Amino acid sequence: MTEHLDVAKLQRRLAEFAAARNWQQYHTPKNLVSALSVEASELVEIFQWLTPEESARVMDDPDSAHRVRDEVADVLAYLLQLCEVLGIDPLAALDAKIDRNEGRFPAP
Repeated sequence: MTEHLDVAKLQRRLAEFAAARNWQQYHTPKNLVSALSVEASELVEIFQWLTPEESARVMDDPDSAHRVRDEVADVLAYLLQLCEVLGIDPLAALDAKIDRNEGRFPAP
């Protein structure tokens, strides 16, 4: 198994990858959000015409599982890059959102 990964380490790898190719100039918030939307749509495309039962079994097929993992990785990569550019801690943002949702939607 690979060494322990964390969000900050992955964000550094993504930044280094982009810097090595001089891509930072393209990594504006607008462009990153657009790319994120495209990648999310590609993930949706995999599930688009599946029944609920088929969608629950999508990871059983190696080809479909590979496609899902790749698209999830693309979505996460663009989201992490967007957070880096905007100075958002994605885990803190999620934690705060869960706190707000617990207040908005209390358990019965």
